[in-house]
Amino acid sequence: MSCVSAAIAIAIDAAFALLPDRMDTQAARVALIAIGLQESGLKDRCQKLANGGRGPAHGLWQFERAGGVVGVLTHGTTRKLAFDACKARGVAAESSAAWAALEHDDVLAAAFARLLLWSDGKPLPAEDDAEGLWRTYALRTWRPGKPHPEAWAANHAAARAAAAV
Repeated sequence: MSCVSAAIAIAIDAAFALLPDRMDTQAARVALIAIGLQESGLKDRCQKLANGGRGPAHGLWQFERAGGVVGVLTHGTTRKLAFDACKARGVAAESSAAWAALEHDDVLAAAFARLLLWSDGKPLPAEDDAEGLWRTYALRTWRPGKPHPEAWAANHAAARAAAAV
């Protein structure tokens, strides 16, 4: 099973089971897969630094404690859903505990990734709109320090193919 297939079968499907049905769309699945591929290759659960050390981001979607984790736990549209997801996964709904859990709990990580997208307040771009999803990811939600736009088209195409299965 490929890392993308495993992420879908294990993490993404289970995460959507924790969230309201309206959050589970084809565009959301493409977004989660593309962003996961962009952030970690859907393999690395802790950010790897160039010097071989560990960075501050955890989980397949690479959340930093003081960034995305706090954002999802405190945003008005995601707070209750994040607390419910944490409870369902047996994790305290506070930033340090959730951030630590994301390194090992792919389901919680996928739920937080979907919630971060939800907090944007704008509709997700259509599943075939790679540029629109890039803007959502790189400019409004994750805002990576080193975004690597050269990898996005391939990651988006792979996500579309995987989500179609």
